[in-house]
Amino acid sequence: MQTGVITDVFLNNLLPIFIMAGAGFIMGRALHPDIRSTSRLSFHVFSPCLIFISLVRVGITGGEFGRLALLTFGVSAAIAGLAFLCGWLMNLPRAMLASLMVASAFSNSGNFGLAANKFSFGDEGLARALICFVFGTIWTYTAGIMISSMGQCTPALAFKRLLSVPATYALVAAALIRYTGWQIPLFVERSISLLGEAAIPLMLVILGLQIAEVRRVPWSRLKLISIAGLLQIVVTPILALWSANMLGLSGPARQAAVLQSAMPAAVVTTILALEYDLDADLVTGAVVFTTLVSPLTLTPLIAYLVHTH
Repeated sequence: MQTGVITDVFLNNLLPIFIMAGAGFIMGRALHPDIRSTSRLSFHVFSPCLIFISLVRVGITGGEFGRLALLTFGVSAAIAGLAFLCGWLMNLPRAMLASLMVASAFSNSGNFGLAANKFSFGDEGLARALICFVFGTIWTYTAGIMISSMGQCTPALAFKRLLSVPATYALVAAALIRYTGWQIPLFVERSISLLGEAAIPLMLVILGLQIAEVRRVPWSRLKLISIAGLLQIVVTPILALWSANMLGLSGPARQAAVLQSAMPAAVVTTILALEYDLDADLVTGAVVFTTLVSPLTLTPLIAYLVHTH
């Protein structure tokens, strides 16, 4: 693979992401804005609008839809299992074991992944990336909570938490619109479209704001952070490539599914760590480490996906 191709991929597809996140980082350190309110706006308003309008506009077959969901769930579950095996072999305490699993199995398919897919594969890739994002969110708010609570959260409670995720309703609404063929009134479509267009830039600024809150490097967790990073940004994309081939995914669906799986650790895992008294240093360290190192793995992966679709 030519050096020029690799350079172009990084400059045009990944560097803009880090510039926008960097703006959020600088603002976070200088102005200390209220991240919680900003994140809620993104979670409850902008992201659902982006999901809805993208899925309404781009045609995706039911079979492709199901395979994207299966790959998202399957790959994440497999990585969680590998993280559990690593922790069990290391004889980690229960809370530390749960922390390693959370740090390894949930990718940043929202803040980072949607922008990377948009820049790399256009609207076709973005629409399919959004499906992976929605099912990744469902996975996080069910399996993620159950793992974080170390079995104390029942499936019924996890399902109840899931009902509070607006992305799920946006997905269902888009499916109903496509199934019924109902024409959305122009004023409604334009309103949703404008809100959706703001989602990705806002997500990237929020990513920078969240990283700005990290004040120290957890050197004592370096070994476990390295294991989580290896599973998250090296093993996961390899497994996703194999799964995509096994499921017969091709074109934008294959590109988006693999790239979404290859994203660094999800920022939301730091919230789970604090909420359920896990090892916050390990989880936060994994988020920062995988985010900063990710260009080394994502750049060649994007170049490969572009030339082998």
